[in-house]
Amino acid sequence: MPSQKIKKEIERLREEIRYHDYKYYIENQPVISDKEYDALMQRLIRLEEEYPQFITPDSPTQRVGGAPAEEFEESKHIVPLLSLSNAFSFEELEAFDKRVKRMLSIPQERDIEYVSELKIDGLAINLTYEDGRLVKGATRGDGFTGEDVTNNLKTIHTIPLRLRGDRIPKLMEVRGEVYMLHRDFQRLNKEREASGEPLFANPRNAAAGSVRQLDPKITAQRKLDIFTYALGEYRDGKIETHIELLGLFKSLGLKVNPTSRLCKNIKEVIEFSQEWIEKKKDLDYDVDGVVVKANSLKLQERLGAVTKSPRWAIAYKFPAEQATTRIKEIIVQVGRTGALTPVAIMEPVEVGGVTVSRATLHNEDEIRRKDIRVGDRVLIQRAGDVIPEVVSALKEKRTGKERRFIFPKKCPVCGADVYRPPEEAVARCTNISCSAQIKETIRHFTSRGAMDVEGMGDAHVEQLVEKGLIKDPADLYYLKKEDLLPLERMGDKLASNILEAIEKSKERDLSRLIYALGIRHVGSHIADVLAKNYSSLDELAKAKSEELSSLSEIGPIVAKSVELFFRQEGAKRVIDKLRRAKVRLEALEKKKAPQILAGKTFVLTGTLEEFSREEASEIIRELGGRVASSVSRKTDYVVAGKEPGSKYHRAEELGIKIIDESEFKELIGK
Repeated sequence: MPSQKIKKEIERLREEIRYHDYKYYIENQPVISDKEYDALMQRLIRLEEEYPQFITPDSPTQRVGGAPAEEFEESKHIVPLLSLSNAFSFEELEAFDKRVKRMLSIPQERDIEYVSELKIDGLAINLTYEDGRLVKGATRGDGFTGEDVTNNLKTIHTIPLRLRGDRIPKLMEVRGEVYMLHRDFQRLNKEREASGEPLFANPRNAAAGSVRQLDPKITAQRKLDIFTYALGEYRDGKIETHIELLGLFKSLGLKVNPTSRLCKNIKEVIEFSQEWIEKKKDLDYDVDGVVVKANSLKLQERLGAVTKSPRWAIAYKFPAEQATTRIKEIIVQVGRTGALTPVAIMEPVEVGGVTVSRATLHNEDEIRRKDIRVGDRVLIQRAGDVIPEVVSALKEKRTGKERRFIFPKKCPVCGADVYRPPEEAVARCTNISCSAQIKETIRHFTSRGAMDVEGMGDAHVEQLVEKGLIKDPADLYYLKKEDLLPLERMGDKLASNILEAIEKSKERDLSRLIYALGIRHVGSHIADVLAKNYSSLDELAKAKSEELSSLSEIGPIVAKSVELFFRQEGAKRVIDKLRRAKVRLEALEKKKAPQILAGKTFVLTGTLEEFSREEASEIIRELGGRVASSVSRKTDYVVAGKEPGSKYHRAEELGIKIIDESEFKELIGK
């Protein structure tokens, strides 16, 4: 048969199999027998084996395959995948509705349309389609950058490798939730029990663990499913409402939850939520609430978002599963920011499939308000089905032996005074050198996302603090080799490497330094925002909360936290010591690099000698190129270091140009 006829036959078979996949997995209405379906698939497999030049990444035969990944690579979402703020009562849903109307200047008596959707208790993922083909699948991560798990997600039959219908967009990010049915979860745990493996605590953990397997073949053995529910980047066509978006998803072959409902006002949202509090037990998958979204996309755009959550949506969390147990002891933990948090140590009890022996008591006021005592029988729940908390004391079960808990006036770790500002519920240790804080502060300061002091492990931090060699982060820059050598498991070479890493960290970007300082509410993304708006740490230190609040993505809580941090005498001392140690406190002046790699797509594999993978990726982007996580026909170059993985072989199969590190350096002009 001539090659063009073969190609057409392969394409016909793929299209027919995709149609039957849609009828079987999405509509649950198969139109052919399993035997007939298997015959079609075997015919396609035979043709692709005989004519491998016609194999494409979106072929139904490519759902399972490929060598195990060496590690998951980072994948940046085009549009951030934000989390949702929570409501734990219908009153909070009503307050959300009032807040939306107030921000839109809409009279309170007018109705706003919302879409109510069941909140699936699974793993959030982001699917990227280009011209209808699945090119990437990633986990949520921090909302801005996740892990590339494309090959694993391809094993899920309800995720189309190619979209169907006549409204195929040029580019589309689809948000969804991967989950596991109860029956498949039970089957998986039975298999693990039989083979002596540890059991998964619940279907959500099983789904998350399955998606993050390094070997896609293992993921394929775990029956996973998905519901798609939101849009990230979207190019091509116009959508006016969220309910229209769900219809578009369905027409493209994406699976959407059939229970979603258009509600004409918040009252109907509450009715939907009440209905599913009872009905959720009849589902064969876990849900932990209802997601409420403004239906109009124009209104969504007007409402916008705060740093990590949209203003136009909220998650109503179902009442948590509860259990009773006894409090054996109450301890106080001191966090990295000095916050004192009381924690109940309890007799172990199972709540929502998880064994719980500790629960937060939040703060002193909560203990007083709930009148919780050591020895009490208490009702506990997993707030939002995640964080264990004590709901109330069962006072009728008291024996008289219970005792009131007295909140400490001194830090339980260092003995310093505890201060609680009048306007705050949280008490804090006032000692900047408190070992409970300083160890965590140094760990954070030296971590990879912060100042990235390679070689400085937790054990080293522990010893340096306990020996009194470090009392704040700036002390790192005054360490000498003779300070390091007496530490356990410390040799001359490691000591030299650590000192070299400390010296190298002096030149980190301003955003990394801001993040490293551990300011409350300032994560890596907010640190980037601040660094883009202030040219130096000294300039940022002078900023008032009103000025900070005017910046995009900086709310009043973050602004106040930043101002308070730099107002502290301890912070001023640390910054002064950093300056004297010649740590860069100013933003790097970056000149626009010549765009010599514009339009070129690169994939990195193996270990490079002179660049970390992050450094090489950053250079490519600065020169106008694009870094992809997987090899496709659109890839221009594969940069191969030592011990390259499966991407190297895939590039060979596709005839993609493979270059080594020296050729890469020549290409970028190094």
